[in-house]
Amino acid sequence: MTAAPWQLTEVAQRTSDALDAIVAAEITTWSDLDPSIEMPLSDLATFISGGGKRIRPAYCHWGFVAGGGDPSGDDALAACCAVEMLQAFALVHDDVMDGSPTRRGSPTVWARYIERHQAGAWQGEARRFGEAAAILVGDIAMVMADRQMSAYADDARRIWDLLRTELNFGQYLDVLGTARGHVSVEGARTIMRNKTAGYTIVRPLQLGAAVADAAHLHPWLDAHGMPLGVAFQLRDDMLGAFGDEAKTGKPVGDDLREAKPTVLLARARATASPEQLEVLDRVGPDITDDEVASIQTVMIETGAVEACEREIAELLEQATAALDLLPDVNGSRDALTALADFVVRRDG
Repeated sequence: MTAAPWQLTEVAQRTSDALDAIVAAEITTWSDLDPSIEMPLSDLATFISGGGKRIRPAYCHWGFVAGGGDPSGDDALAACCAVEMLQAFALVHDDVMDGSPTRRGSPTVWARYIERHQAGAWQGEARRFGEAAAILVGDIAMVMADRQMSAYADDARRIWDLLRTELNFGQYLDVLGTARGHVSVEGARTIMRNKTAGYTIVRPLQLGAAVADAAHLHPWLDAHGMPLGVAFQLRDDMLGAFGDEAKTGKPVGDDLREAKPTVLLARARATASPEQLEVLDRVGPDITDDEVASIQTVMIETGAVEACEREIAELLEQATAALDLLPDVNGSRDALTALADFVVRRDG
């Protein structure tokens, strides 16, 4: 597993500690209403503490520092918690939409509720109950994320609203692309710019800067964050098709089973022979391990893998060069350099 830099791990620990306290307080408050309410909150607590890298809080923190914020203070901590709670919302819902039974090597939230329904011999359809309960767990995370942002000024709220809106529209395009199939390379790029690049790097950076009252940095943070966010998603595409289950927490070829509209798959289709297209057309939930291996081979043979790796390197270079536009405050430039290297070279 690629080691995370200290500029990530230190922010991750502070954010995790704060999140634990927030959810514990919610459990104390709402369990008095009905003891059953402890279950979804405990599930949310387990999910949040279950191994996320805290990449978005790290970018929020270092955007705050680049804007002149005190790196040892807590002024941006609520925003760091908000973006991680929003990530929990997105992933819990994403697992329902994709029908993914596992995440990080453990059953997903909706799968846990199906197990409870079956174990309790409850009424109704187990899967429908599991999906409904998981959607509500995700909704709780969204509400809690919003509450973390309530004390911030207008510019931070504006960035927060853009972040949430772009995430949801990007996710819709992802769902639509999966249903339609055969998304073009440019269509896949539109999805990644909105669903991943802005949501993961650009907006968290800008959110941190807004908390530090440094909105003038927004264009420069975009110049750094957008190419890096695209590179981040390209690496995700590679891991989704070729990643080691022990490191990713998901089955090998998971994106292929979900027929995700990735740039990697679109590139392979664009240059595939008729025979190779027949292999690529097998993507979907019913493919065997041998078919996954055949699709991987076609992705390599068409040059799609090499092209994605080349683009990742070019985008990293572009993002790193854009750091010269930003002030170097309390190690912010070294931190952003280390984070950039980590997010494009990670293996899980």
